[in-house]
Amino acid sequence: MKFKAKIGMEIDGKNYDHRLFKTLEIISKTFSQRKAANDLDIAHSVLNRRIKNAEDKLGFQLVQTNKSGTKLTIKGHELLKKYSNYQNRVSEAKKIMIYGGPITIGILEYLSSGFPMDVGLYSCSDEDSYSLGKRNLVDILALDDPLLGFKKDLEFIPIAHDYLVLVSNEEKMNIKYLDDLNNLNFVSVNGTAQRLAWQTLKDNNINFNIIKTLNSQYDAFKLVKNSQSLYTFLNGSFFKGNDILKRETEHVISLVPLNNDKTGVNEFINYVLDSSKEIAKQGFKPMKPWKV
Repeated sequence: MKFKAKIGMEIDGKNYDHRLFKTLEIISKTFSQRKAANDLDIAHSVLNRRIKNAEDKLGFQLVQTNKSGTKLTIKGHELLKKYSNYQNRVSEAKKIMIYGGPITIGILEYLSSGFPMDVGLYSCSDEDSYSLGKRNLVDILALDDPLLGFKKDLEFIPIAHDYLVLVSNEEKMNIKYLDDLNNLNFVSVNGTAQRLAWQTLKDNNINFNIIKTLNSQYDAFKLVKNSQSLYTFLNGSFFKGNDILKRETEHVISLVPLNNDKTGVNEFINYVLDSSKEIAKQGFKPMKPWKV
């Protein structure tokens, strides 16, 4: 069940019902009071009275009528525009705003279609998302890598496990052992869990070269697929590849509620935690269900 509040607006201390602004909107499109009355399913006299009462309260005309029909006055257009802007701001404030890494945002976008509230999903780096959160512009952080959560001492909520796969343009990649990774050239992607792969290679004394750093896993994927000598590590939930470092690169994707007092934030997180079957269908290993 989906609810949507219809809002009015207060002007100079007087309240004006949303029906007035809907009337002005329809007149601005049809140029006819009779067509507007039909669209609103009200009598023409009711529509006339609605406009006249508002004009008396406001002290200026909202519509003009001549032989060619009815149109909004300049002040009528200005009032309708102010209401539209106000309505957009109110709707945006009610929307659950979620910023984060593309992997986590991707699964949330898939899941959010079944949630009975508006959810705004925006993909950017974990660091940029955190910066927006400090400015009170984010309700939930979506982290592709838990490192930021540890660094900033955030109370993050794991929703699924993911891991990294080795990707290249080879259809049958001839990589079976860690030593096979020696002296390979890699493409790095900012803000991902690739740090786990690089650290594993260092711990095992594997020599490797990072020859390019990008901001998008998809750009890295395209680059290595069009190269004869480049490799990269990408999230196994989204990309197919060699899972030689599956155990070493397993990590959690998580959510960080920044605005628990906002209606729907905890409900959305619990909705995600309850969606383990859908999460598994998308290639992730869901966490054991729990609630906030």
